[in-house]
Amino acid sequence: MIHQYRNNGYNIVMDVNSGSVHVVDDCVYEVLPTVEQLFMQGNRDRQSILDAVLKSFREKKDGGHHYEEQELSEAVDEILELAEAEQLFTEDIYEKYIGDFKNRQTVVKALCLHVAHDCNLACRYCFAEEGEYHGRRAIMSFEVGKKALDFLVASSGNRVNLEVDFFGGEPLMNWQVVKDLVAYGRSLEEPHHKKFRFTLTTNGVLLNDETQEFLNKEMANVVLSIDGRKEVNDRMRPHRGGQGSYDEIVPKFQKLADSRGQFNYYARGTFTHYNLDFAEDVKHLADLGFEQLSVEPVVADPKEPYAIREEDVPAILEEYDRLAVELIKRHKEGRGVNFFHYMIDLSGGPCVAKRLSGCGSGTEYLAVTPWGDLYPCHQFVGQEEFLMGNVDEGITREDIRDRFKSCNVYTKEKCKDCFARFYCSGGCAANAWNFSGDINGCYEIGCELQRKRVECAIMMKAALAEEN
Repeated sequence: MIHQYRNNGYNIVMDVNSGSVHVVDDCVYEVLPTVEQLFMQGNRDRQSILDAVLKSFREKKDGGHHYEEQELSEAVDEILELAEAEQLFTEDIYEKYIGDFKNRQTVVKALCLHVAHDCNLACRYCFAEEGEYHGRRAIMSFEVGKKALDFLVASSGNRVNLEVDFFGGEPLMNWQVVKDLVAYGRSLEEPHHKKFRFTLTTNGVLLNDETQEFLNKEMANVVLSIDGRKEVNDRMRPHRGGQGSYDEIVPKFQKLADSRGQFNYYARGTFTHYNLDFAEDVKHLADLGFEQLSVEPVVADPKEPYAIREEDVPAILEEYDRLAVELIKRHKEGRGVNFFHYMIDLSGGPCVAKRLSGCGSGTEYLAVTPWGDLYPCHQFVGQEEFLMGNVDEGITREDIRDRFKSCNVYTKEKCKDCFARFYCSGGCAANAWNFSGDINGCYEIGCELQRKRVECAIMMKAALAEEN
C-alpha cells in the first residue's frame, strides 16, 4: 500500500507498511499508480509494466505532462528498484502477528494520578467540567496516592521504567501531596528495581519559585497549558470570576521554560472554532520564546459553539499547511521550534506494540481518581461503565481491560485502509467512544486532521533534509 501526495512543491510517496518515504520527480510520481495497480494484480514483469505505462500515457487526454519513452522507462526502473529493495509495495508484516499481540502479558507501566478534582480556572472547553469529572470536587490524600504507587509497582512485572503524571483539575492545588508522593516513589525505586519518571500538567496560576525548583529537580516533563494569543487564551481559559489568565501565567511559564533550558516541557494549547487561524497562536507562543509547542484541536460535543465542525475542516487543513511552511522558514532562519504534531521519527519510529495499539489506555496506562478508582484513562473518568477497579483491590473488571487489550488498528474498520494508521496507532479510544459509541470506532474529524498532520510532518522532513 502506498500513499502519494503533493505538498509545498514536493512529490511525496509513502510506503505504508515499511515506513519508507520517497521524494520523487513528476514522472515517477505520475507513473506510480499504474505500476502499483499491476503489482496488486501480481504482475512483476518489467516489460509488461512498461508497456502498460506507455499505453496509459498515450491515452492521457487531460493535458498533463508529456514524457518521452526514455523518461518513462527510467521511471519504471527506478520504481522497480525500490520495490526490489522492499521500499515500495511491501507486505503488511504486522497483521499476521496480531493474535500473539492480543495474548501478550499485560503489565501496567504508567498512571495518571488525579491528585485534584478541582481547579482554580474555569476553562470553557474543559472535558473534566472544571476538574469535577462528572462528580464532586475532591483532593487525593497521600494514603490513596501511596496505594496507587504500590499498585503500579506490583502490577508492572519486570518492567523497570515507570511513569506517573500528576494531573487534575489543577495538581498544584494539592502541592504537598505531589511532593510527598514523589518522595515515596523515589523510596520504592532501589528496593523494587524500578525507576520513576514523573510529569505534571499545570495551568500555571500557582507556579512560584518553590514549585519551579521542585519541578526542575523531579519532573522529567512539565506541560504548561496556554492557548496562545491573549484574546484567544482569555476567552477560553478565564478564572472563575471571568478575568483572564494570560497576563498572570505568561511570565511564570517563560521563566520555567528558560530554567529548563527550553527542553523537557511543552507549552500546550487548544484551538477551537473561534481561532481556526491557530498558526498565529503557534507563532505567538514561539515569539514569546517557547521552543516546545503543542496546539491541538478541541474535542467537544458538536452542540457547543466552540466545537470543531465538519465545515471547519478545509480551513484547518489549509492552516496546517501554512503552519508547516512557517516552521520551515523559522528553522532556516535559525529560530526553529518543535511542534509536537510535526515530530516524526522516519529512521526508526515507535515499537510494534505502539504502532498497533497506541497509548496503551486500559492496559498499560490507567487513571486514578482522588478516591482511588481505576479508569482506562483520564478521559473515561466518571463514566461508570469504564470503572475497572480501585487501588485497594486492583483491576476487578478484567473484561474492560481485555476490550482495550484487543483494540488495535486491525480491529478498527476505518484504520485498515488508512495510510496514517501506523503513525496514529488507531487514534484515541476515548474520542472513538464519545463519537461512535465504540472504542473500535473513530472520530472522523480527528482522523482527517491527523492525516493532514502526518503529511505536513513528512513534507517538513523532506524540506529540512534538502536544506541540510
